[in-house]
Amino acid sequence: MSSYQVPAAAQLTQKQGHAALRAVLNILEKWGCTKEEKKAVLGIEADSTFFKYQKDPTTAKVSRDTMERLSYLLNIHAALRILFSESDSVYGWVKKPNNHPFYAGRSALDVMKQGRVVDLYEVMSRLNSERGGWA
Repeated sequence: MSSYQVPAAAQLTQKQGHAALRAVLNILEKWGCTKEEKKAVLGIEADSTFFKYQKDPTTAKVSRDTMERLSYLLNIHAALRILFSESDSVYGWVKKPNNHPFYAGRSALDVMKQGRVVDLYEVMSRLNSERGGWA
């Protein structure tokens, strides 16, 4: 397992967090995530909180945990855009079964929807390593 580090981007301001939340909700939609998958990846338990975030991200109080998750998700998306030139691959990869030993036949979304921040970090780290970036 890779050493876990909190990214500097986790120190976003609330205004930056709102913009990141809006972008990530759009990415999760393009990934074809269900409401429950979105909630799990974002670490949100209550439907009311999720619907508040989705309706108007600018009114949400974005916690440090959520900001960290947003940072990882944006980095995952950026790595996918570097690795793939086709939009279908950029947005479809997360749901495809993966034979890499870490994934063991699961998709990246299967890993990320376990709800732990470290799972997002692990997916991001492997993608960054694949594209030749930092791990």
